[in-house]
Amino acid sequence: MTTIAIAGFLHETNTFAPILTTYDHFARGEGWPPLTEGEEMLTVFPPINIGTGGFINEARDLGYDLAPVCWSAAVPAGYVTEDAYERITAKMVDGLEAAVKGGASAIYLDLHGAMVAQHHEDGEGELLARLRQRLGDEIPIAVSLDLHVNITERMVALSDVLIAYRTYPHIDMAETGRRTARHLHGLLEGRPKQAKAFIKLDFLPPLTGQCTMVEPSKSVYELVAKLEGGAVSTTSYTPGFHPADIRECGPAIVAYADDQESADRAAREIADYIISREGEFAEPMLSPSGAVDEAKRLSNVATKTVVLCDAQDNSGAGGTSDTTGLLRALVEGGAQGAVIGHLTDPDAAQAAHRAGVGATLTLALGGKLFTAGDPPFEADFKVTALSEGRFLCTGPFYGGTNANLGLTAVLETGGVRVVVCENRMQAADKEMFRHIGIEPEDVPILGLKSSVHFRGDFTDIAETILIVEAPGAFIDRPANNDYRNLRSGVRLGPLGPVFEGAD
Repeated sequence: MTTIAIAGFLHETNTFAPILTTYDHFARGEGWPPLTEGEEMLTVFPPINIGTGGFINEARDLGYDLAPVCWSAAVPAGYVTEDAYERITAKMVDGLEAAVKGGASAIYLDLHGAMVAQHHEDGEGELLARLRQRLGDEIPIAVSLDLHVNITERMVALSDVLIAYRTYPHIDMAETGRRTARHLHGLLEGRPKQAKAFIKLDFLPPLTGQCTMVEPSKSVYELVAKLEGGAVSTTSYTPGFHPADIRECGPAIVAYADDQESADRAAREIADYIISREGEFAEPMLSPSGAVDEAKRLSNVATKTVVLCDAQDNSGAGGTSDTTGLLRALVEGGAQGAVIGHLTDPDAAQAAHRAGVGATLTLALGGKLFTAGDPPFEADFKVTALSEGRFLCTGPFYGGTNANLGLTAVLETGGVRVVVCENRMQAADKEMFRHIGIEPEDVPILGLKSSVHFRGDFTDIAETILIVEAPGAFIDRPANNDYRNLRSGVRLGPLGPVFEGAD
């Protein structure tokens, strides 16, 4: 039986975020499974919507044996520390080398693709280079990637195939792992070594304009899928992760085919289509007070929940999940019955648990991790519910994940409830509210600290969705970021100003 060695190392690095990502963040996982090693990977990941889980399931169906090494991920934040990068990379490279020496014929890597370490701006490219240095150029290496990867020339050159998600919200993470397994199976069964085409686009789209449930991204990904077949084995379009101040930040297209002409033609068709619709990737945002006023007006006649997207405090993009701009606007705007979550404040969550349900606490809530925005929100809060913050996610994005928010509390002030927890986790699953006694569809106005992933589980209960531009460590408008390392000539936003760098 042919053996495939598998490993994963995922981080989406917001180089403008104030929190460094340490080894402990990977060890704990927070919203993701903690650092997992060896055979345990084969039980932890198959039930989860995650690349490694899909790959394991498909590879087993295809009759392969697996040599699991290690897998780790951390909630998006600032630079990965040199210590964390070196410790985890060494564990992966040593383990994969041992697996190959033990008879593995190929390697599967579950990577994000937007990792920036303190000492390497292309974290994944450096990892692949170290693998090739140890193992040579002949062993096939297949990689599944997040849709928000910043693909680099080095990544393309040092892998046999890169296959990215096609949905945002990322409901196809496991399916992408399955597609990667099928592609690797073809290579192992004798399909010719694939020609590669790689095109980097010179504009940075905001995350809020990338949702694949709506245009223009919906049609882009329909084209990506349509172009596969015949000589073309796989194609990917990745809009990039713009809060990464690195040279090769931004959208890319990769295509693989039996011949170079077919790969080039597929990649060029996708690139031309995207450029023709560039301006459509911009998304309007409202001020916190403007969003609350509009939400109140709509909720008076709505039959469903009015959802407010607190896009720039999204921990899924490196936000701290502790800013108070939208919370303040809800309270000051008299948005009775509104709920907002999840705000990360370990001290407040612990204080609420010490005080108990029914107690009233005077707190300076939030504003401790991201201090360049709104200050802490000072008020008297009533504790209305408590939980240990552990539950099973059921939505299409986090589905199957055993979440750990840490100590969690519902605090109420001025008729507005805020869900406060110890750990950061993007508000993208209804169970994050249900486990502590809040049914999202019964809430008139619901604020979510998320940019797009919430749409997978909350769109069905939403009367409308309003995007809020409150302060946060994730800045959705690329033109508002202070880039230093980006290559010259890139447009900062759809049809935006051109970045004039040092090169």
